[in-house]
Amino acid sequence: MKTFIIIVLILAFRASVFEPYKIPTGSMIPTMLIGDFIVVNKFKYGFKLPFSHLNDGMPTYLTGPHPVKRGDIIVFKYPHNSGTNYVKRVLGIPGDILEYKHGSLFINGELQEKAPHDGATIMRDMDEKYANMDFNFFKVQTGDINHVIQIDNTRGDHDFRNFEGAPEDRVLVDNENKVVVPEGKYVVIGDNRSYSYDSRSWGYVPFENIKGSASMVWFSVNLPFNWPWEDLDPKFVFRPWRIGTMLE
Repeated sequence: MKTFIIIVLILAFRASVFEPYKIPTGSMIPTMLIGDFIVVNKFKYGFKLPFSHLNDGMPTYLTGPHPVKRGDIIVFKYPHNSGTNYVKRVLGIPGDILEYKHGSLFINGELQEKAPHDGATIMRDMDEKYANMDFNFFKVQTGDINHVIQIDNTRGDHDFRNFEGAPEDRVLVDNENKVVVPEGKYVVIGDNRSYSYDSRSWGYVPFENIKGSASMVWFSVNLPFNWPWEDLDPKFVFRPWRIGTMLE
């Protein structure tokens, strides 16, 4: 009985307070690397009744819910398959007007300016899959958050011809395509702008799908075997210098 109670308490803690999560892909490079283990703050947007998240509807909130802010990094259930978790940055919140003009992103009519950023340190940590690609790095501001994005010079940041999301679900794919974010929905995007499968391909994230906010890297290691969705075998990489990195 004691063991059962301990297990239930641990599961309740993971469901409502903090939960570990492993980054399996490169969509959030350079903010998060493949093999980063992160802590997900499950109560940032309100304290949920433990296990009420197990259905596909809105969890029961004991406090809040609190608003999601533009620039937050969120972990959420993929809208087209609730059994899969994704992690992305919130680009648009309800009521925002988003559009690309001539390859540049505008949020509520204001250009998201990109200041060139020295990516030498980032490239030293770059995952093998991306190590030989031609990236430019930029400092941008999303909401109140200043962070770095990377863009492949050969693709740009909105070339998604190889993604297979239904055309009616895609958000911000083409130039001159303006969208108004609906109530209760969010536009999310990866910091690896040229290689992120996100709202630009499959649409909005409903609030009820959001599990929490990514807060910290607590461990970072890439293991030498092939993930099913990767096209090469990664080398073993241990990054102790990333332990304790706060995410923003």
